[in-house]
Amino acid sequence: MSENVKAFYEQFAADAAKMKQQVPDAISGFGMLFSKVMKDGAITLLEKEFVAVGIAVAIQCAPCIKLHVKKCLEAGATRQQVLDAASVTVMMAGGPAYTHLPEVIDALDACDA
Repeated sequence: MSENVKAFYEQFAADAAKMKQQVPDAISGFGMLFSKVMKDGAITLLEKEFVAVGIAVAIQCAPCIKLHVKKCLEAGATRQQVLDAASVTVMMAGGPAYTHLPEVIDALDACDA
């Protein structure tokens, strides 16, 4: 399954390049928001990525899960920290979030974490 996640990362990069060409205002606007928010502030970038993983699991956004698991790892998280953050989400969001834990695990596996 992690091979599917690796393919997703490659396809997402290609799709992002297409979107940047075809809808540059939307992409640059979102990129600006992302760069302003997703950096160290009152809480660290890593803590913000844990929040993002939790929200992604809670709202059942499979692409968001894959992207923010990778971002968590890039920000220095361990596999167990990501799984703990996702577990808190399951505790708060219940069964629907529980069904998305395999996506978190697949993304971790794809990133060799």
